[in-house]
Amino acid sequence: MTTPDSASAIARITRAVADGETTAVATLDGYLERSLAAQETLNAFTLLDVEGARAAAARIDDRRAAGERLGPLAGVPIAVKDLIDQAGLPNTRGGGFPPVTPAESAPAVTRLEAADAVMIGRTGLHEFAFGFSSENHWSGPVHNPWDTDLSPGGSSGGSGAAVAAGLVPGALGTDTGGSVRVPAALCGVVGLKVTHGRIPLRGVYPLAASIDTVGPITRCVTDAGLLYRSMAGDDPDDPWSVPIPVETARRPAKLSTLRFGVPLPWTAAPMVAEVRHAFDDLCRALAATGAEVVELQIPQLVPSGQLLASVYFEVASVHRNRWHASPEAYGPNVSQRLADVFTYTADDYLEALAWRRSCRAAADRALSSVDALITPTVAALRKPIGQETIEVAGREVSYMSPLSHFTALVNHIGLPALALPLNTPNAPPPSLQLIGPAWSEEALLSIGLALEEATLAVTQTPPHFVSAPAALR
Repeated sequence: MTTPDSASAIARITRAVADGETTAVATLDGYLERSLAAQETLNAFTLLDVEGARAAAARIDDRRAAGERLGPLAGVPIAVKDLIDQAGLPNTRGGGFPPVTPAESAPAVTRLEAADAVMIGRTGLHEFAFGFSSENHWSGPVHNPWDTDLSPGGSSGGSGAAVAAGLVPGALGTDTGGSVRVPAALCGVVGLKVTHGRIPLRGVYPLAASIDTVGPITRCVTDAGLLYRSMAGDDPDDPWSVPIPVETARRPAKLSTLRFGVPLPWTAAPMVAEVRHAFDDLCRALAATGAEVVELQIPQLVPSGQLLASVYFEVASVHRNRWHASPEAYGPNVSQRLADVFTYTADDYLEALAWRRSCRAAADRALSSVDALITPTVAALRKPIGQETIEVAGREVSYMSPLSHFTALVNHIGLPALALPLNTPNAPPPSLQLIGPAWSEEALLSIGLALEEATLAVTQTPPHFVSAPAALR
């Protein structure tokens, strides 16, 4: 067992800036220096907005000097996945086409800026967010700070790598099949996938809008909550937004009062030994706290071929005209996947929507009897860059299967989920996924806080990146 390397970096920064112990500019410069130094090694960023970030930080310092009250994220450097609009900055979407420079930022960004966060730069991703490795044909692969020969996962790989290495205290990702939670898991940090409709999608380049979400990647649960609360809420101009009130923050839950469900046969899937052992150990540790851990037979919650039909028809709609006009303008991997996407029909999609609804109903029934469902976040921890298969339980399989097995289904049922690094000596550590009812983000964060308090969930720093900014020490 290990002890955590850091508590809330975000709370430390906001307190220090608000109290005048440091400035937003000085804080930013420390993270910029670290990010610039790590770029050749990790390739986490497609753009570091040095001039724009310094100007934003200086405005915060000027307002503090004038006696103004600062926002809850005052001076906190945040990285933004490079398919989320930022006014005046090129949005590459991870693709090979000319980038688009939007006039307006996405609400997820403007809400963070309104809380006085500072957008430090744009992070690398899998091309058009259509994959799980962040090995980008156009900008090069993002590297995992635990082992630079490994993928950080995807599609929000740059955001996961930047947070794990301490280049930023928090970052934005998007999650359509696990693209926040998978990088969080492979990089050993925290990732929150929200209920579909909780954070606006306006200004976010779609993969499949009916299941796309925006979410934070951070080093601890407290920080995930701080970013989430700043972004969450209705947006009348966003057709996918749902006007459900955002709950206030909760205290850490009492583990002894909770009931956790282990969904079968979903969690009986093949996984690498360290993931299986860590998950089993976690279940025993929860029971030792007084929590109830029960196995639930939920045969509907098993990924199937319907999962692809449920998403690919929407992906085809986004890319059809562009791909047919210029297939060579896509990287080979994504171009081949898109060729497969176009084989799905409207009938396939409608049948898959019925399957999606039956899965949601099964999950809702199960969650009426437990506080959360628990699974591993990923079934494997190491995906070598350039390698399309990995060994799991004695078999060579496509890397996408074990990385998405526990995450993708959650998007199709529209529920929130929290990925947490477990307290093990593995590098990177195995990750736990908590799944809750719709709109239960605060309940999941409360459970996550309790797991951190009990040191069952712990964020560690990769060995080569232990010399962190003061806010992370």
